[in-house]
Amino acid sequence: MSGRDSGVHEELMELAAKQAALGEVRGAVAADPVNEPMIRHWLDAMGDTNPAYLANGVAPPAMAQVWTMPGLGPRQQTPVDEIMSALNAAGFTGVVATNCEHTYHRPLRVGERVTAATRFTELKGPKTTALGEGYFATWTVTWYAGDDPVAEMLFRVLKFRPKERKKPYPLKPAINQDTAFFWEGVKQGELRIQRCGDCGELRHPPGPLCPSCRSANRDHIVAAGLGTVYSFVVHHHPPVPGKKTPFVVAVVELQEGVRIVGNIVDCPVEDVGIGMELRVTYSSMDDELTLPLWAPREP
Repeated sequence: MSGRDSGVHEELMELAAKQAALGEVRGAVAADPVNEPMIRHWLDAMGDTNPAYLANGVAPPAMAQVWTMPGLGPRQQTPVDEIMSALNAAGFTGVVATNCEHTYHRPLRVGERVTAATRFTELKGPKTTALGEGYFATWTVTWYAGDDPVAEMLFRVLKFRPKERKKPYPLKPAINQDTAFFWEGVKQGELRIQRCGDCGELRHPPGPLCPSCRSANRDHIVAAGLGTVYSFVVHHHPPVPGKKTPFVVAVVELQEGVRIVGNIVDCPVEDVGIGMELRVTYSSMDDELTLPLWAPREP
């Protein structure tokens, strides 16, 4: 943990301890009492046809949160809000709910007014997750009818720093059932060349049928990744999205005898020539695409 991150961590944990020490903080009484129209709407939305709720003048237990949910106007702050703001300010802007556990003591009755009380419990972290480094924040909400607790909810979220994603590369290759094996190989650092399953002839670009024996049987070999410049062009204009001009596009003849098109990198354009010895290299263009490129082979 860097010095800056260590300081942020200490501030977050100090704030979490302060908010936890507040204990249970009650909010305002719900604007409306438990009522039949809202229960009816809920039952319709949930597809719940149980007549017992309205017949007995009670609300479904899972509706406890409904009565105190804020509208679009100003909302009362809870002990959780300051923690969330501090995490956002520290760069932990991603959020995903990880736990939501309900406990029901009794159903709410029509006419009762509900109050929600929030208790911040703990902040744990930093934790390394698949989404990114983050903190787990946990709190409990209890709903009261008067002083009578009717339901509780333990809620836990992961607040994480989203991983940086590369800007999508604009020149995406077309991938289909004939070429998927090639691009899967590139992701694994392999230059795969299609081979006829009957006569053994190598071919690139891949295709559904062998051009020699017309067989549809096929597999592939992994090429050594060495070749020479068969021909090339230096592209100056027009501009190409995602590329800086000038750049070299070459037809590379592999040691295995087939030819493949690719960009030459790590070399001044004026130094490229026919017969130049090359080696394959792989470059991640964005979070999904890796391309095989060609660089001068070391002597």
